[in-house]
Amino acid sequence: MAYLLPHLSPSLLISSSSKSKPNSIPSKPIHFNLSSSSSSTTTTLSSLQSSTLQGVEVNHQTSAAQDSHRQDPQRQRDDFYLNLGLAVRTLREDLPLLFSKDLNYDIYREDITFVDPLNTFTGIDSYKLIFWALRFHGRILFREICLEIFRVWQPSENVILIRWNLKGVPRVPWEAKGEFQGTSRYKLDRNGKIYQHKVDNLAFNFPQPLKPAASVLDLVTAACPASPNPTFLWNSAADSYSSSWLELYRAVRETLDRQEHIPLPQDGLITCS
Repeated sequence: MAYLLPHLSPSLLISSSSKSKPNSIPSKPIHFNLSSSSSSTTTTLSSLQSSTLQGVEVNHQTSAAQDSHRQDPQRQRDDFYLNLGLAVRTLREDLPLLFSKDLNYDIYREDITFVDPLNTFTGIDSYKLIFWALRFHGRILFREICLEIFRVWQPSENVILIRWNLKGVPRVPWEAKGEFQGTSRYKLDRNGKIYQHKVDNLAFNFPQPLKPAASVLDLVTAACPASPNPTFLWNSAADSYSSSWLELYRAVRETLDRQEHIPLPQDGLITCS
């Protein structure tokens, strides 16, 4: 053996060495992309967390909506009675002073409708103009004018009835003090806001002009006039002559017909003492 080794050729040695290390794989460094794996893991966790939070939020909103749906009828009921009490108190305070200052319009809806036996007006602007015209023309035609409230009651839950008496002293010397009574019916919606104001059951008691008596019957009729009946017919005996009351009504009606060209200044009037 010692003799053979020195005399072996180098090629044999190389081949033998290669056989002794079969399937040798050269070693190369292996690199792992830790940043990409960590970012993907973070993204996955974030998506899971967001989906979980969205699910919790949806459940919370659903439960809150259900709770609010249960509480809405009671809350709406409370708001109705709160606004109802405010409306009654405001009407009691405003109506006796409607010829000296403007009303509080917070208790009315924007689409409020005013109704009397001859006319119908819709909208808060028309409603404001009615009371401005009453104050403005009442100051011109009357030395004293005021409205008294006789009674306030509720025939039903969403209706307010007010019985009132309007009286005044005209400026012209040939007319005596006159007055008439009426009823204002206010209808409220489910939120307690007034959406309709209807005036009816008017009973006139206007002063009649003096006429020469042609018979005893005329004297008796003049001394004991018939009691006024609830009516709103301007073609009746009250319309057979011109009076400050009729002129006031006509002036308000004409003002509403020209409402697009008339400003609404704030002005006070002299009221009854």
